[in-house]
Amino acid sequence: MRVTRGDAVALTRELVRVDSRNPSLVAGGPGEAEVARVLAEILREWGFQVSVLDVKPGRPNVVARIGTPGARSMMFNGHLDVVGIDGMTHPAWDADERDGRVYGRGSSDMKAGVSAMCAAAVRAADDALDGEIIITAVADEEFESIGTRSLIESGLRADAAIVTEPTRLAIMPAHLGFVWIDVTVHGRAAHGSRWELGVDAIRHAGLFLAELDRMDADQLPERTHPLLGRPSVHASLIEGGTGMSTYPDRCVLRIERRTIPGETPESVRRELVDACALVSRRRPSFQADVSVTFAQAPSDVAVDAPIVRAVERSLRDAAEDVRIEGMTAWTDAALLNAAGIPAICFGPGDIALAHAAEEYVAVDEIERATTVLARLAVEWCAERGTAWRS
Repeated sequence: MRVTRGDAVALTRELVRVDSRNPSLVAGGPGEAEVARVLAEILREWGFQVSVLDVKPGRPNVVARIGTPGARSMMFNGHLDVVGIDGMTHPAWDADERDGRVYGRGSSDMKAGVSAMCAAAVRAADDALDGEIIITAVADEEFESIGTRSLIESGLRADAAIVTEPTRLAIMPAHLGFVWIDVTVHGRAAHGSRWELGVDAIRHAGLFLAELDRMDADQLPERTHPLLGRPSVHASLIEGGTGMSTYPDRCVLRIERRTIPGETPESVRRELVDACALVSRRRPSFQADVSVTFAQAPSDVAVDAPIVRAVERSLRDAAEDVRIEGMTAWTDAALLNAAGIPAICFGPGDIALAHAAEEYVAVDEIERATTVLARLAVEWCAERGTAWRS
């Protein structure tokens, strides 16, 4: 394969052509091994020092470096895995370019972002880069982020990071988190004719759902974040019952609660425990257990932080509009921030097209993102001293 050095659009098409569906989400999905091999080979041709590191068998990260080790550093981070293709209205892997767009699964989310960051690093290196750019193209962001978690656990660090998720070239310093919670409502099994013996766990779950609805309408809107707005809650899955003529003794509600900075898994769990207590006061037969099954923290970087200001300057230098917005989707930026690496989202593509039946990215947006990221890397790495940490 041959992709011209620094050609972000050609690299996007090359990566989109590789099926990298996440096997934790899609049965039989091939994972990231082949796309990591393709990317690593291209980056070596472009002059990077490249490592391909398995996080799990067949689930590698690509770590590529260019510039001066030990100097001021910038990490560009993006994921190589994609979601399923059921229901897509165009070929998933052809990477067709038409009407100024590249079509395919992962084109927007986020192989265009990965390509822009790689091409930007090369262009910065060719422009007398006075520092080091670290490319981290990772596995599994769409499921449990084992790729970025592994990098952090290995001790990899940088002075700042850009996660090139699709932001339509807006700066996104903050994004929502989420907490997954199981609410297990208990009933008492009995023959359908024995109303005096049975306790209907599914009906009781309905009482809890009504309380959840009240919480979403009245309580959660009172909490807001300047960029992210309010938190939210929805009932994702429900399971219960054994037969038509049997009172169900158990009903499990699987709840997703999207969180804003300042909210924690424990505060969310406590909020649902309190909701159960309110239902129980009205219906003493109501009993339920509440347990957190998974959580990802929100991310929040100050809008006047040095990395935000640097991206603003790079946008203005490239004659681009400066927009600062909140990201609704969760990203690996939260993990990087928690590890002490100031990380924000900025990249080509539209998150509204992620996972969609029609997914594409505008060619001109890939080019514009690459230009801004290259300017950013040069400026960031040229800074000296520690004043930028303020």
